[in-house]
Amino acid sequence: MKLYEIYFSPAGGTEKVTDILSSVWDCEKVKVDLCDMKEDFSKYEPDKDDMCIISVPSYGGRVPGTAVERLKLIKGNGAKTCIVCVYGNRAYEDTLIELKDRAEERGFNVISAVGAVAEHSIMRKFAAGRPDDADKKELREYAEKIREKAESGNLSSINVPGSHTYKEYKGVPLKPEPDKKCTGCGLCREKCPVGAIREDNSTDKDKCISCMRCVSLCPHGARDLNKEVIAAMEMKMAKAFEVRKVNELFI
Repeated sequence: MKLYEIYFSPAGGTEKVTDILSSVWDCEKVKVDLCDMKEDFSKYEPDKDDMCIISVPSYGGRVPGTAVERLKLIKGNGAKTCIVCVYGNRAYEDTLIELKDRAEERGFNVISAVGAVAEHSIMRKFAAGRPDDADKKELREYAEKIREKAESGNLSSINVPGSHTYKEYKGVPLKPEPDKKCTGCGLCREKCPVGAIREDNSTDKDKCISCMRCVSLCPHGARDLNKEVIAAMEMKMAKAFEVRKVNELFI
């Protein structure tokens, strides 16, 4: 048996949650990074005896379109699967149900799901430091229950929140740009999941999905969004984030 960790984690929070959940399995693990635009995802074909964790962040209550397109290249072959939605303490709306639909279309057998909170990738003051120690303990407890179900042979399907019509997501108008600290090292350009950074390190705003990968990876802190606009957004959205949201298990 293998454990496939299939994740789209531009800013790192989703990968952290995936690693916590996967820690209870003692077997060969295969990491599939859906951010890698150079990867041939069609080569991954889990077996029905394998376990998969498919994890994505919630973008405006939806699965990121890039993650959907790359997941479509992987054949599930009936593999037991836990789907995971990671969100920044506001709401994940239709993300889990959309991910379940897309995973089942590709032949994954979805037997469990997790909604988990991690630091917001754009307004980082919200859910700062999460997953924290309490989250990690809870997520490991969830993982034990998921593993027990998978090993028991109980492959019953699950229900998750959301609507199959899916809410409309229009994207984020803010796009990261380099500042004077940029050295032109090219790391952001190399790692961008959608190839949105030009040779001069400026951002192609038509391609950019505001995933914040370039911001999180820049060794010089030379890429960011307009700080005044972010501050205004934080003030406007504060009420929606003020209550600490809890992690959820569906099994």
